[in-house]
Amino acid sequence: MNPFFVVDSLKSFGDACVDLEHAVVAHGFGVLAVHDLAETLRSKGLSFPESCRVFEVCNPQQAAKVLAADMSLNMALPCRISVYTEAGQTRIGMIRPEPMLSMLSQDPQLLAVAKQVEASTTEIIQAAAMMGPTTISPC
Repeated sequence: MNPFFVVDSLKSFGDACVDLEHAVVAHGFGVLAVHDLAETLRSKGLSFPESCRVFEVCNPQQAAKVLAADMSLNMALPCRISVYTEAGQTRIGMIRPEPMLSMLSQDPQLLAVAKQVEASTTEIIQAAAMMGPTTISPC
């Protein structure tokens, strides 16, 4: 299985970032932090033509299940979803939680949580990438 899940979007980089934040909330997750990697590189004097923001997202209930089962898995949290450009194409992607966690644990309960989280984060990415303004309601 490909460890990456990436969707191309016809949206601008900025619109995809805004719509990702809306989709995260609508799916019961929260945005903990946003890292603008491209701006960080440019602020260090490096020439970097692309855009790249990494969103750290978390579903508290799912994170609590993972930590209750194995506290050392805190190093795999939170989930990260990236919005980036590559040769002018806006992309939204992540490392799939299920194969990542399966490398770290064989606990069937944890693998079930990873599967649920992957289903949710896949839906988040697809919602953010779709055409038109995001119309997801958190209710």
